[in-house]
Order: sequence, then C-alpha cells, then structure tokens
Amino acid sequence: MTLQEIDKVSVTILMDNSTDLLLTNSIHANRPQLTTNEKFLLPLPIAEHGFSALVDIVVHSEEKKEKNNMGKKIKYKNNNSIFLFDAGPSEDGVIHNADIFGIDFDRIDGVILSHGHFDHFLGLANILKKISLSRRKSTGIDLLAHPEAFLKRWEVFQDGKRAKMPFLDEEHLKELGALIHKRTGITFLPSDESPSLLVTGEIPRKTSFEKGFPFQYVENRSGNETRLIPDPLVRDDQAIAVKVKDKGLVILTACGHSGIVNTINYAKKVTETDKVYAVLGFMKKQ
Repeated sequence: MTLQEIDKVSVTILMDNSTDLLLTNSIHANRPQLTTNEKFLLPLPIAEHGFSALVDIVVHSEEKKEKNNMGKKIKYKNNNSIFLFDAGPSEDGVIHNADIFGIDFDRIDGVILSHGHFDHFLGLANILKKISLSRRKSTGIDLLAHPEAFLKRWEVFQDGKRAKMPFLDEEHLKELGALIHKRTGITFLPSDESPSLLVTGEIPRKTSFEKGFPFQYVENRSGNETRLIPDPLVRDDQAIAVKVKDKGLVILTACGHSGIVNTINYAKKVTETDKVYAVLGFMKKQ
C-alpha cells in the first residue's frame, strides 16, 4: 500500500522539555507570544520532561474540481484528520497547555502512543476524560500502541540503584473509552482506504551506533519469583510519517529510542520515498 500525498500537515507541540516565550515566529514555526494586545499570556505554557503533539493532516486544503478518466467532474472537500501523538509526563501538563492554545480534544480522531514510557503517557487518562462522555460511550476513542508498550519495566542505573517505572493501566483506559489496538507492524491512518499517515510500528535496528536504552529492564514473574531481564531495544518505539505534496516526507519521533537514522531510513523504505522534508520531535542520544 502506498502512502497518500497530503496538501498540508500542522504539528502543535503540546509538551516538550523546554520553553522560551521570547522566541519569535519563523516561516515554519508559529509560536505563542509573551504579550498580545498589551497583555501578557497568562497563565504561561509549561515545559516538562516528556512529549506530546497534535498532528493535523489536511488531505485537500481547499475545494477542488477535477475530471476523472471517464470525463466526469469530481468535487473534493477539505478533508482533515487530527491525531494526538503521546500525552506527556504528568496528569495535567498537556491539558494545561492545550487550554492555553484553545485546543478541544473532542476534535481528535484518535491517539497514537509512541512507546510505553511514562513521560509519554501519564496525561492520557485525564485527556480522555476531557473528551465528551457521550462520544466515549458511543464510539470510543481509538488508541494505537505496540503490544510491548504495556510491559512492566524498570530502570537499573550504573550505580546499582533501580526504580520501577509507571506502566499503562489497560483496563482503566478502556473504562475511560479507549479502544486499544495493539500492532507491531505498519498502520495507515485514518484507514487503509485513506492512507494519509503512516505509523511505522516496530523499527528495524540496522546501525551499529544506535544502542537503544541500556538501563531498561522488563519485569518477569514466575510463581513467587520476580526477575528483571535486560530489555535495551525498546521494541515498542515507533514514529509517524506523512508525505506532503511537492515537499517530501515529514517524520515525527517522540523519543527516538530506535535511533533517528534507523527511523528515517525505515520511513523512506516503507514509503518508497527518498526525499525527506522535515524531521521533528525528540531525538535522544542512544
């Protein structure tokens, strides 16, 4: 299946680990300004150690009329889809920033989880609660994640200290209206019939210098015994990509545990596209 070209993609960063309201707008970035109409922007957006972004895909940016191969006129309407990519490291940080930016979570078509680390999902439950109860009960909210995002994990540090990481509560998310889809491979959104966004699924590790996350261990229980098994690859790490008309691929990572080179090369391979227009998001040194 071929990734469909789109007219436009807008990425709104809802959570990042730094903030600077003195930065000005640029040709590619529209930033919240410290003052507007002689008033300060209050409350201020916050930064936390984590990530969340709203991805708005516009397939046709305006109405177009074309003729098909039978000579019949076809009218296209503005067609867009909005996805939440991760939910930040705290219960209310993303919601705080979204309220300042005037974002209505009822407008999202679904949630994509990059991987199962808490700095990317702890805001998810409260974000789901911001979506109308009627929608959550009637249609639910699609949540796409790799199966290993639900593992119970630990970090074991070089000095011997260790800590259990918060983990996803699958049943609680379902109670809040999440329709959880666990997939290891490629997924096209919003559907296979309209493949305008690619979720990579598991990314092959090809480079020798991108090592993953060496401090990560997974909890393994057998009877009364609990063992910690090294799990450095973070196999659930996935990215998203779109193909913008006349520009090329726009690739968005959230932590990049797979390695940014591996991620870019895999996105190019599966989309059969050589030209990369932009790469956004977290790119941790692996």
